[in-house]
Amino acid sequence: MRHDSDPSRAVLSRTPAVLRALLDGLGPQWTHANDGPDRFSPFDVVGHLIHGERTDWLPRTRWIRERGAREPFPPFDRFAQAHESRGKTLGQLLDEFEGLRGASLGELAALKLTEQDLDAPGMHPTLGAVTLRQLLATWVVHDLNHVAQIARAMAFQYKDEVGPWRAFLPILPRE
Repeated sequence: MRHDSDPSRAVLSRTPAVLRALLDGLGPQWTHANDGPDRFSPFDVVGHLIHGERTDWLPRTRWIRERGAREPFPPFDRFAQAHESRGKTLGQLLDEFEGLRGASLGELAALKLTEQDLDAPGMHPTLGAVTLRQLLATWVVHDLNHVAQIARAMAFQYKDEVGPWRAFLPILPRE
């Protein structure tokens, strides 16, 4: 399926509510646990999504529109949430993400991007040549990837409790 701005915004607009429904009010045994070493917990994921709202999707959209592929956009710190989320509650992070996402989608809609705009080239610092369309499609898949990551981290907490049913649950790692 080719990226289309309206359906993409429809998915992106739902992510804050999905995360709130899945995580709000749960204890740290669910929200701060991960599915292995060097993996994100649900808390980490929400912080990571906040950092992306501030430094990735719309800033890179503006960068492509202003600079094209003349120079790569700044690298993204995939682990910035480790210090940015320190001292905050998950409820605070969910509120912050919801506000930032709403502002991002408002700004995106105001751009009234055309097909020509979406095909504008940019330069990723690691991947090289990209288009604005690819960036915006990646934003949608990035959200979905992290929703799946949260579900996987949560399911992992019962990996031993499910007993032989583990064979039928592909969300859990095989023994």
